[in-house]
Amino acid sequence: MSEQDLTPAEALEKARSPFSEAFEMFRKNRSAVAGLILLTLIALAGLIGPYVYPGDPYEMVWAPLSAPGEEGYLFGTDYLGRDLLSMLIHGARVSIAIGLSAAFLTVFIGITIGALAGFYKGWVEELLMRITEFFQVLPTLLFSMVIVALFGASLPMITLAIGLVSWPAVARITRAEFLRIRELEYVMAARASGVSNAKLIFSVILPNALPPIIVQAALMVGSAILFEAGLSFLGLTDPNVVSWGQIIGSNREYILDASFTVTVPGLAIFITVLAISLVGDGLNDALNPKLRQR
Repeated sequence: MSEQDLTPAEALEKARSPFSEAFEMFRKNRSAVAGLILLTLIALAGLIGPYVYPGDPYEMVWAPLSAPGEEGYLFGTDYLGRDLLSMLIHGARVSIAIGLSAAFLTVFIGITIGALAGFYKGWVEELLMRITEFFQVLPTLLFSMVIVALFGASLPMITLAIGLVSWPAVARITRAEFLRIRELEYVMAARASGVSNAKLIFSVILPNALPPIIVQAALMVGSAILFEAGLSFLGLTDPNVVSWGQIIGSNREYILDASFTVTVPGLAIFITVLAISLVGDGLNDALNPKLRQR
């Protein structure tokens, strides 16, 4: 059927941009929308929660390890008698900030390594992929523990440690996309017209390689939050900053006597990571052209 034989509705459907198609596909994915709503509520709780439920998360307000609901404290108190609800609200912004910052660092390193390896190939690809394989075979948790133990358990160092051990997956995805796209006709035409390598990488190939990278970046946020919780559980965290992982880590000795002190922040991490995973799956379905055609 030629374009002249199309009805106005069919022509409009054909003229829709890939972004509009992706948005429509994401909107129809109920689980992805539910995850996005849940993630938005969690982010809002971290941003405006301290104003709705004012309270110092470091203040000892009642007896230590008070059960949930006692004396009006919804989630009880921790081992120092601090309000767990207040700590959860203040910890939300820290945990999400760590997740976003670590994911940004991971994606930045991964895209840089993967783009150079996939575009230049040859000895550049060989060298960069050997470096990637070296980082990939390292035990990630152990490597991050060494970094934090050597340079201090501050939030910037924890974020840096998570980014340094998590980038190989992004690098491999980026390299695969660059190897595929660099051989397509429009890239060959741009190269023949004299476009510089930098413009080819950043203006021609990278925008078309972004969909799987965006999906991976979304999942990396959840992985970074889990990573921070793992380091905190082992005591490798900043004790002066409240995060969900820090709440778990500081109360881990009382897990048998007052399990709620660990269960409540653990559920917050679980729900947040679940919401991020649902959004990531929705983005994967929406940004994958083959899935959009189903």
